[in-house]
Amino acid sequence: MKLVVLERNSVGTDIDVSCFEKFGEVTYYPNTVAENTAERVKDADIIIANKAPLNETTLKDAPNVKLICLFATGFDNVDLVYCKSRGIKVANVVNYCTPAVAQHTLLLALMLTEKIAFYDSYVKSGTYSAQDRFSNFDRPFNDLAGKTWGIVGMGTIGRRVAQLAQAFGCKIIFYSASGKSSCTDYERVEFDTLLKESDILSLHCPLSDRTRGLMNKEAFGQMKKTAILINVARGPVVDTQALYDALITDQIAAAGLDVLEKEPMTRDNPLGKIQDSTKLIITPHMSWASTESRMNLVEEVCKNIAAFLDGEDRNVVNP
Repeated sequence: MKLVVLERNSVGTDIDVSCFEKFGEVTYYPNTVAENTAERVKDADIIIANKAPLNETTLKDAPNVKLICLFATGFDNVDLVYCKSRGIKVANVVNYCTPAVAQHTLLLALMLTEKIAFYDSYVKSGTYSAQDRFSNFDRPFNDLAGKTWGIVGMGTIGRRVAQLAQAFGCKIIFYSASGKSSCTDYERVEFDTLLKESDILSLHCPLSDRTRGLMNKEAFGQMKKTAILINVARGPVVDTQALYDALITDQIAAAGLDVLEKEPMTRDNPLGKIQDSTKLIITPHMSWASTESRMNLVEEVCKNIAAFLDGEDRNVVNP
């Protein structure tokens, strides 16, 4: 068997990926883009990828491919219909980073709620040492207890966030973007109600036609001026310009983002103009990437390959 790992560095060079070598001859590439994908996969039996495009253009000259394994849950980069027509199975990984993403969601909410960036800077600048009182709370901050935490997408991550937020004393409400949620543990509301009632609103939904641009100018206009938005889902769920306008006009109080419409962040992204980290925190799509999550991810891909070779469909998304 010939295996090609197109984006080995996407799981971090600190993570051991030698488990793939028990399945055959492995070729590793640090990163792969559209222009060199076809050449690199032409002799492969199994492809392991993350974001590299895998479609008719890149696969038509790769006659031996039988399985595509993704270092990811999402599979937007793979043409499932074409792969099925070729008899190529596509397998993703689910629920490998739930604790990490939920933890990051709470981190962003807590940092913005307590204005931690301001107070850390206040101390390190020497201003605290120069004052004559033991404390400082010039920037008012609030408890999470008693606040309403709204969630879009009550899947595995959404439920974990709900549990953590509830432990802080929050009331939980949620909106089902798909309309198919079976969750009865928390109050389900319409989108307008979610916007109007949420003190903190976190996004955990997949990107789809229903969720693209869900948080737009109209949505921000319905939110509380004291509300905080957290997006750890997909960047295009939020309209970038609408969020920028909402923040600079104080339509909402703050936002914490781990994902953006275009990644890496483009220099012309208006959000880059907001340097106040009590109003906006942006992290580089890393909420999923704890050491434990990345180890889980590699292990799960190895299990997907082993299952395939045993004639089983494990996490196959195009059966």
